[in-house]
Amino acid sequence: MNNKQTILVTGGAGFIGSNFVLDWLAVEGTSVINLDKLTYAGNKENISSLKNDARHVFIRGDINDRTLVEGLLRQYKPYAIVHFAAESHVDRSIHGPEDFIQTNINGTFQLLEAVRGYWTQLADSEKSVFRFLHISTDEVYGSLGPLDPPFSETTAYAPNSPYSASKAASDHLVRSYHHTYGLPTLTTNCSNNYGPYQFPEKLIPLIIHNALNCKPLPVYGDGLNVRDWLYVGDHCEAIRVVLAKGRLGETYNIGGCNEKTNLEVINSVCAILDELCTDSLITPHASLITFVKDRPGHDQRYAIDARKIELEFGWQPKESFETGIRKTVQWYLEHKNWVQNIVSGEYQKWVTTNYNTREKS
Repeated sequence: MNNKQTILVTGGAGFIGSNFVLDWLAVEGTSVINLDKLTYAGNKENISSLKNDARHVFIRGDINDRTLVEGLLRQYKPYAIVHFAAESHVDRSIHGPEDFIQTNINGTFQLLEAVRGYWTQLADSEKSVFRFLHISTDEVYGSLGPLDPPFSETTAYAPNSPYSASKAASDHLVRSYHHTYGLPTLTTNCSNNYGPYQFPEKLIPLIIHNALNCKPLPVYGDGLNVRDWLYVGDHCEAIRVVLAKGRLGETYNIGGCNEKTNLEVINSVCAILDELCTDSLITPHASLITFVKDRPGHDQRYAIDARKIELEFGWQPKESFETGIRKTVQWYLEHKNWVQNIVSGEYQKWVTTNYNTREKS
């Protein structure tokens, strides 16, 4: 491996992380060290196409294991860290917040400490090109009203769930390591991602899976909560741009310019399934929509102002919601075995915990 071009990716078997690893190898073509704990959301099937690719080295491990991380840094000498590893589901954080504190806060701290020790030992020429890119979320900014301007990089943090609070804390840690120690950090805050390899407890793959199996399509509250939807391939491109061109210590918001209510998203998915799955036992698929009790602290609206990354680097999302959601539905229809291998065991326990206790509204 050419150490000058090697990157270390944490959480590279998860949804966004695995898409990024595949995208990086397809576009950049340089080596990736992929560290993932393989919790419920990490899936080696996501990166199975890389099994015999010498540019990709997979290590199963925890970012909280500083000794392991320090050893990987010494061995592979990456010039950049791209940090995806995180617990990321709001509902799970409500039922069990401790894992989010352990991974998102403590894990990021342990990773930063290992990287700081490594970085301080680099030669000046290597220090100057080194980067630590932290991947975060728009949820750290809290909730918007219908007429509020979108989140910008200067919006005050106001997290409303254990998940978003833990990510906010990790953002602050990364910032502090730049300002205190000079560590060359970058942070991105993205809107809701969708696309291939997303764990089917998230809204879009959940709706696809349930609709294909004639199960209720659960909608929290009135279904009018608004999110800005970002196709994962566009997100991966934006991360590569920030890693290459981002100004040290800066934050860049990444959005899809696609504000949709949850109901709009679900109806879009159902309409595509009606078109592509004419032999379904239940049509229209939207007839399966079932309103359930809202989750606690459910943010009403997220929206991203992504002008900074556009003005500085010319980045814009390539996919509209209409093109991206069609690609996504088609991917899940073509990868039913991938879904089937996931929706058992741990997943079924989660569905029971989160949905079966919610009364219809």
